[in-house]
Amino acid sequence: MIAELGLAMLWIAAALACLSLIAGALFLRSGKAELAAVIRPAAVAMGALTSLSFLFLIWLFVRSDMSVELVARNSNSLKPMIFKIAGTWGNHEGSMLLWLAILCLSGALVAIFEKRLREDTLIATLTAQAALSLGFFAFLLFSSNPFNRLPVAPPDGQGLNPLLQDIGLAFHPPTLYVGYVGLSVAFSFAVGALITREVGPAFARAMRPWVLGSWIFLTLGITAGSYWAYYELGWGGWWFWDPVENVSLVPWLAGAALLHSVSVTATRNALRAWTVMLAVIGFSMSMVGTFIVRSGLLTSVHSFAVDPQRGAFLLVLMAIYIGGALTLFALRAGAVAEGKKFALMSREGSLVINNLLLTTILALVLLGTLYPIVAEAMGEKISVGPPYYNRVAGPIALVLCVVMVMGPLLNWRRDDGKKLWGRLPLGILAGAVILFGLVLFGGSVGILPLLGMTVAAFVAVLSLAPLWGRNLRRTPLPTWGMVVAHFGVAICLAGMGAETAFIKEKLVAASPGDVVKVGQYRVEFAGVSPVAGPNYTALKARLVAVTPSGERYVMYPESRMFPGLMGTSPTETNEAALLTRPGGQLYAVLGVPVPSADGAPDRYQLRLWWKPLVWWIWLGGGLIALGGFLSLVGRAQFLTVWRARRARKAEERFA
Repeated sequence: MIAELGLAMLWIAAALACLSLIAGALFLRSGKAELAAVIRPAAVAMGALTSLSFLFLIWLFVRSDMSVELVARNSNSLKPMIFKIAGTWGNHEGSMLLWLAILCLSGALVAIFEKRLREDTLIATLTAQAALSLGFFAFLLFSSNPFNRLPVAPPDGQGLNPLLQDIGLAFHPPTLYVGYVGLSVAFSFAVGALITREVGPAFARAMRPWVLGSWIFLTLGITAGSYWAYYELGWGGWWFWDPVENVSLVPWLAGAALLHSVSVTATRNALRAWTVMLAVIGFSMSMVGTFIVRSGLLTSVHSFAVDPQRGAFLLVLMAIYIGGALTLFALRAGAVAEGKKFALMSREGSLVINNLLLTTILALVLLGTLYPIVAEAMGEKISVGPPYYNRVAGPIALVLCVVMVMGPLLNWRRDDGKKLWGRLPLGILAGAVILFGLVLFGGSVGILPLLGMTVAAFVAVLSLAPLWGRNLRRTPLPTWGMVVAHFGVAICLAGMGAETAFIKEKLVAASPGDVVKVGQYRVEFAGVSPVAGPNYTALKARLVAVTPSGERYVMYPESRMFPGLMGTSPTETNEAALLTRPGGQLYAVLGVPVPSADGAPDRYQLRLWWKPLVWWIWLGGGLIALGGFLSLVGRAQFLTVWRARRARKAEERFA
């Protein structure tokens, strides 16, 4: 009965989306107030119904109701509870329902709390959001029903992909989906403003919290996904330029550009066309990612579906939404003036350069991701790997980081650059010290890591420059947020450069008692013992890592075997062991046993890495997200104070 209730709620919510779309279109044409009165309650009801429907799906997974096809294919009764819950969105249909629930809940929040826009612009925004929701309702109900019943319930389910049975799955996809949906709300705001010709500061101020929140969640999702793949897949890398990793990166790049642009529109009434276009691009990139992951074009641990028909459905939706928005933008181009002018040597000018660099990187990454797919469709197999991305995007990213920290040192509208030139020497000095230190004492370091660590020092110093000479207690939270985020970029960049330049690796076949040296560590292979997990068996190695000072640390890498359930094949995974120290991480993976011909004890493949400062990469990602959060809180405080002052002024006028 729960599955039927969940499905019924989806149908009712879809009907409300259709009603909202029709009522909104008629209101925008006729202006009848009674039509507008339908839109807000419908948006709130849609959010409530889809959220309840998703909660019902979670309950089906928790109960292990194997009469529901989705549960039978992606869960089993032996799984720990956390993975039963996470399994709800660890598949195509469940993840799409989560996407839709967040989309509709976001529309409900806009309907309840948004007070800054004109009524017609708000109605147009909610109508655009209803149109987006309706397309995804159709996709779920007609091609991806998550509540489909089986004629005969199996005794147990097939289980979730063992690679996804990790706490990272409980965090990584939902944060990404919140980020993607935040960009869809920005898209709806842009469409609504274009329809009513209200592209200006009010529209940008309404959009900005959604863009900032979206970017924060995308940052958290990408950072968590990077760390999850790093320790779970056993490959030892923090970014693989996997096509599905790339399609989560490009919306983040678009969101970063949109965040800077919408701030300029909100505060300086400039870059209007940029803001609208970037809102369309940001949502377009999230749609492209959704299409690639669910179309069957790629085979990846990240991909959900291999059904071309579903991919065709998404392709049609993408063409309708993106094509319609671009057509509307072309028709309204005359009404979207750029606003107030500014000089190239100004803060706005630096933000324009910043956005151009971000969109260039976006285009290069997207090209490298899509070109092999297009080439394969034409009968030619081409692989685009890390060398391409590092060579074409790496240098541009370094220039972007330099421009990023120079912009806040410039004045709005026009600047002579005196303050900038007065503060640059400290950053240049920091970069020069690191550069000469690496050249003299760093050994053979590649040019890109060398420049990366140099730029990281430059960025770290100049990211703090907006605080120099200020009363830190009275510094606004958005300023603190900018400083923390930019400093996080420097930390992340330093970690990437150090890990790439100084990584040490050893691959050996070791017997119990053998000692392997990697980096400055001596690692003793003490032995292997069998263990039984909640739904797997494993071989657990005991490694003793000894530092140059004699400190001893024990590490336990595992090789796990998940049994095949309901006709599926057994799956083997590696659980890396990590030893985190201030200078980096020791990373150990246990491989397969290697039998000895002379009857000696079996040897085991053992892979060890010493990764200097690698944990700085995720520390930097966390600082970037924290900076965004501080800015979001600071903006909310400013809005509260502004509303209180306006209310007091209104009371004084009528007193």
